[in-house]
Formats: sequence, C-alpha cells, structure tokens
Amino acid sequence: MFSSKKKHLFLALGLAALLVTATGSQAKVEGDTIYMGVAVSLTGKYSTNGKNTKDGYDLAVKRINEMGGVKVGGKSYKISLIYYDDESTPARAAQLTERLINQDGVKFMLGAYGSGITKAMAPVTEKYQIPHVEGNGAARELFTQGYKYLFATLSTSDYYLREAVNLMAEVAKQQGKKPSQVRIAMAFENDPFSLDIRAGVTEDAKKHGMKVVVDDKLPPELNDMSATLTKVKALKPDMLVVSGHAKGATLVARQTEDMQVKVPMVATTHCDSAKIAENLGAAAEGILCASQWDRSLSYKDKWFGTAEEYAKLFEKEFNYAPPYQAAESTAAVLVYVDAFQRANSFDTKKVRDAIAKTDLMTFYGPIKFDSTGKNIAKPMVLYQVQGGEYKVVAPQRWASAKLIFPRQEASAKR
Repeated sequence: MFSSKKKHLFLALGLAALLVTATGSQAKVEGDTIYMGVAVSLTGKYSTNGKNTKDGYDLAVKRINEMGGVKVGGKSYKISLIYYDDESTPARAAQLTERLINQDGVKFMLGAYGSGITKAMAPVTEKYQIPHVEGNGAARELFTQGYKYLFATLSTSDYYLREAVNLMAEVAKQQGKKPSQVRIAMAFENDPFSLDIRAGVTEDAKKHGMKVVVDDKLPPELNDMSATLTKVKALKPDMLVVSGHAKGATLVARQTEDMQVKVPMVATTHCDSAKIAENLGAAAEGILCASQWDRSLSYKDKWFGTAEEYAKLFEKEFNYAPPYQAAESTAAVLVYVDAFQRANSFDTKKVRDAIAKTDLMTFYGPIKFDSTGKNIAKPMVLYQVQGGEYKVVAPQRWASAKLIFPRQEASAKR
C-alpha cells in the first residue's frame, strides 16, 4: 500500500467518450484520450524544481489540447497526465514507475526532476520497453548504459559550467594574463548531476592549465556553505564554481554577501529556479548562471511561437517567469506529439523509433537525438544577473549583454 502522501493527480484535459483500453504494445488510450505517466518531486528537497517540471508539462498539455490534440489515424486525441509524487527519492520513483506501467497501464513516460531519480527510473522503462522522454536528468552516465528507450531534450550536465571556465580564460587574456594563472574554487553537491558538472569544469580547467585551490563536496541537506566560503575568503581565488541545485544557488548568493566574500567571478546552476535575481537583490548581482534555455533566444515553433511568447504564456498561467527546467519539460511533451504524428500510431515500438529520428525545432531550441538518446543539437547558454535581470553573456552569438567583471562592479552598479 502507498501512504496518503502519494498524490495521484489526474489532469483530465478532454472529455473521454467510450472507454476502451488498448492492449499489447498499444498505449493506454481511453476514448479520445492518450494517458502518459509522470513520477515527479512534489515534496522533498527537489520540490521547487519538481514544480517547475510539472508546470512545464501541464502548460504543454493544455496548449496541445487547445490546438486540437494529437492527430493519429485520422482521429484527434487529447493528452492526459497521471502524476505521482516521488518525494525526491530515487527508490520511490522506481517503484512508482512500476506502478504506472503495471497498474495504471501507462505506455509512455515523461521524466522526473533530477539525474539521480532518472537513473532509478530508466532501468524500469527499459525493462518494459516503454518510451521515456525527459528534460531534467542530465548526468552523462544516463547515456552510457546502452538504453534504447530513454531520450533527453537537454544538454548533458558536464557542459553546464564549462562555458564559465572558458569565459574566465578569455577574461584573463583580455587582462594580459595567462589562463594558467587563474585560480578556481569549487563546491559541488554529491549527486550525479553536480559531479558531472565538476568533471566538465575540471576537464576545461586542466585544458587551460588553471589551478584548483578549493574542491569541496556539499552536504546532501544543504543549508550552509560557510565552511567552503571561509576557505574561499582566505585563499582569494579568481573564480568560484558551485552546483547545489536551487538551494546552492540561493546560499552562494546570500552567504557571499553576508560573509563579504569577494570573488571576481562566481558561477552556479539553478539561479532562475531559485529566483535569486527576484528575491535576493544586490546579493545576486553579477552571479553567472548556467542555463539550458533563455527567453531571449531566437527559437520558434508552431505550438508556442517564440521563446519570449512561450515565456509570456507561462507567466500568465503560473504567475512566475519560466526557468529552463519548465521549458525543457514542455519540450519533452512536444517530442512525443511530433513522434506520435510521424509514427501515425500509438504502438510503443513505432513511437520509440519515431522519437529516435526526431529532428525538431521548438521554442526551447533544436532537438535531435544521437544513438545514446542525448540531444546533440542545442547549446548551453550562460547568463549574468545584471540590474535584477538575467542577461545572456555567453556564447557570444547568443549574448544580449556584455559580461560585467569583476562581479563586484555589478553590485556597485545596482
């Protein structure tokens, strides 16, 4: 039995006609509704990003259904999602995936939030040969296991903060220094996502000959970074790199301000979902943030229009600006819609093969999967908090503002 904490939420977004459940490899279709399953963190330490993920799915489903649904076999179908709360726990997510497949009859899965939870779910969907499209599990190891049914709309996590290291190397050259003179402090949560980011940062730091002077692991229940920041304050590195999900982004902004830790460049993940620009004022100024997506990018699709138009629709629906976790989740639903219609079928094998051949432009960016299920078409971007707003500063081709360096100049301008 599952506890009362389990939230089994049916989002019925279309009226079902005669109820007929498909059998065999066919998906669960009842009347004019195709059901998809989601185990996502509605409670627990990932609940903030879990809500972002859910909101992204819900907006996609609402939009698709408003536009007439999914056209398959000459008939239009609405999409409905069956949700369970994984409580931010990998083991629970795997259990719920089994339940969605075996008890609820779901034949198509959308992803959870987080690499650790996705890692627990992927063997289950692979065992049952259930297509599994996700936008929030970025760990490299997910795509080295030979999975044939797992696909990700996002860039893998080792690329999240590489751009910050390369940007630091460029700044050093502009200042007449060698990149090898740059000294880096790092602090990462001990989870697959953050450790992949560490791997990417250390690979590029080594490429430039940079010296790592602090290399800390953050505790799972992250409520304080003062131990790491005390070292940083004493050693005075040129750059501080942090990955601790939404809590880590909030803490690095707040505690560098409180402790008066002056670092010329600070780069982290999850700034937008943590809402550091909106909530922390001057403490957030100048911080660099890795992002899978930004509303200023010139991407466009037939469902939402431009990235900016998507953002405005999201804000109207949920009353907050969409972080990339929401956008990449919406994109996962669009991948399914495109694959259903190209396959002209709800047969799981045919849909899986159609997903594998995806070559799609969306408001979120281009989506094209390699043989491992990774999206190889979309680049990462890096933005900086400037004047209480997130401004894209790298790569140069996508930049909407110039980098403010050192970080303290951004705080002073505020």
